[in-house]
Amino acid sequence: MITGRVLLLNFSYEPLGTVGVARAMCMMFRGSISVEEFDGVNVIHSPRQTFQVPSVVRLRRYVNVHRKRRETTMKRARIYIRDRYRCQYCGEHRHASELTLDHILPRAQGGESTPQNLVTACVKCNQRKGNRTPEQARMPLLTSQKLLNLGLDRVLLCHYAESKPEWKKYLFMDEYEVGEVQVAA
Repeated sequence: MITGRVLLLNFSYEPLGTVGVARAMCMMFRGSISVEEFDGVNVIHSPRQTFQVPSVVRLRRYVNVHRKRRETTMKRARIYIRDRYRCQYCGEHRHASELTLDHILPRAQGGESTPQNLVTACVKCNQRKGNRTPEQARMPLLTSQKLLNLGLDRVLLCHYAESKPEWKKYLFMDEYEVGEVQVAA
């Protein structure tokens, strides 16, 4: 249970990301957060006490996060999660070791290495597409442009929320359907 994830909200209830259970417990003891939701019946035992495990916590002070965030950490893994470990050309589900990242607009044609221009592809489809666009290669993308334009941090939070229904109201996940996950645009 100590290895689980806890949704971290700003004072304004804006989702900031996730923290580990151990960090959330430390923040709770320091008084820097308030617990909004507990994780069901999960508890942590000390020699003398039992503590409920938080699932959603909110900072007691507002943190200004409106500066531009860079989503560089774990970009490959987050794109695999966004695309659900599925080749976006043939639709086959694969293990991460059997997948590559493909540039929709190839770098040779001026494409950038941004999440909006990268999709998951199996090696066979990536080689078949080569340095062409999906239209030029006659290989249509299975993913919608709406999903490609979502921030990778948002995609990761929605991925975690699939197993944590109490997070959905904080992530506004009931507005639009994108793929198999409900996501607010």
